[in-house]
Amino acid sequence: MYINDLSPAAGSTHVDKRKGRGHATGNGKTAGRGHKGQKARSGGGTRIGFEGGQMPLARRIPKRGFNNIFAKPLDALNVDVLNKFDDGSVVDAQALLDAGILSKCKYGVKFLGNGELTKKVTVKAAAFSETAKQKIEAAGGKAEVI
Repeated sequence: MYINDLSPAAGSTHVDKRKGRGHATGNGKTAGRGHKGQKARSGGGTRIGFEGGQMPLARRIPKRGFNNIFAKPLDALNVDVLNKFDDGSVVDAQALLDAGILSKCKYGVKFLGNGELTKKVTVKAAAFSETAKQKIEAAGGKAEVI
């Protein structure tokens, strides 16, 4: 077998339609845009969410609450993930990233109290829930807010 004998699997490729290249192509003259109207014009069409002048859905639905655009959401983890670390180790965001527990940590970590902790570790995080702090200290570790 030679490299010039290779070809893609049948049906895995297709040729793009060449629009506006004459009647014989089947997509000539108006190039699939039909006759006149807003969508036939260059730059024609409507913006996202436009409903022909009707009040859009996003404005018809009642709004509730407050969305803080400056919020810095913390990554939440439960205390049972700390069992992966050795006794006496210091656990911070970088240690969690290195261990593969977190894939990215943009604003910091908050520890929640789900699960059991058996290791004595010093944890440095942006925030702790009350039960998480109690469980870390009950296991002989320290919970430090950074």
